[in-house]
Amino acid sequence: MIIPQTSTDWKFDKNWSDRFLPNIKRILGEYLISTAPIEEDAQRNTDLIVLTMAAVRIGCRIRRHNYLARYADEFTIRSDRPSGTKTELAKIIEGWGDYFFYGFSNEDETDLVAWFIGDLKAFRIYWSTQLVNNQGRMPGIEQPNGDGSSHFRAFKIGDLPNSFIIARKSTNG
Repeated sequence: MIIPQTSTDWKFDKNWSDRFLPNIKRILGEYLISTAPIEEDAQRNTDLIVLTMAAVRIGCRIRRHNYLARYADEFTIRSDRPSGTKTELAKIIEGWGDYFFYGFSNEDETDLVAWFIGDLKAFRIYWSTQLVNNQGRMPGIEQPNGDGSSHFRAFKIGDLPNSFIIARKSTNG
């Protein structure tokens, strides 16, 4: 049963998207955990390896299925809140986050039907380059959220460098 959204509260949105965390962790594991080289297995008891010793920070955003047909080739990042609360975009530009998982739910809101993993280092380079090349104009298209709770910037995936997309499942294959 799908419970219609009745609140613009951050906790409501977070609770809704958190239902997809097991799916997201499974997908991320496929791309961020590798099979160890045979030497690692033979000498160090290692079958799988994550190629980092530091924390890896991954921002996640899931959109409802009804947005998929119109917005499958773009993604949004919250860029302003009337309350003045720091937004996802500000945190990303400050250097927080290593990867960005962005997906769309299925109609039943039980699984993900389309998603991508983006490299936030590549996004930050794109952002800075666009600011310089466009006399300080911020990239993306600023839009108000329909419920008045915030603004976001929409980015076309095709406008970003190829190095941004680490992995992707789209509806067309």
